[in-house]
Amino acid sequence: MYKKVVCVGRNYVEHIEELNNEFPTEPVYFIKPNSCISDEIKVVDYSPMHYEGEICFLIENKEIVGVGFGFDMTLREIQTKLKKKGLPWERAKAFKNSAVFSEFVEFNGFDGLEVEVIKNGKFVQKGGVELMIYKPEFLIEDIDKIFGLEDGDIVMSGTPKGVGVVEKGDKFIGRILQKGRVLVEREFIAY
Repeated sequence: MYKKVVCVGRNYVEHIEELNNEFPTEPVYFIKPNSCISDEIKVVDYSPMHYEGEICFLIENKEIVGVGFGFDMTLREIQTKLKKKGLPWERAKAFKNSAVFSEFVEFNGFDGLEVEVIKNGKFVQKGGVELMIYKPEFLIEDIDKIFGLEDGDIVMSGTPKGVGVVEKGDKFIGRILQKGRVLVEREFIAY
């Protein structure tokens, strides 16, 4: 059973630039509660929703034991308003079903680990560990020091450039690859 989801914000330079955000001097973290966890994309009816594809890590005994694909769903307009006011992002990031995951699988190290997102037949996101500002080993140690990590926790490691709006009926394929070999692939249809 999955527990909490710890998300890393602003971990890819090109994504920071595409949203015109400031570069962090330390990792940006936020939490999604268990009620966010889903295996389906459910479009909300009260604000435009954006997808952010991510490499995700499953934790046991304070170590990474699996990798999976995840979407950090974001209500971008609400997030922008909250950020301008200096308020927390939970309304935009921690809503029901906002953390959408594939299954998690074993893998061998971080070398060549990548995420890909295909939306309606078009590649929209691609990025890997080599492009992360803060690498997984550091993130796990830092997150455990600050929040504590428990068995069943998931760490979402940040999104590369290419985020965009989700509409009902959109078909997504999320992949995690290692050195070009597909480790996880999952199809999602937004409804």
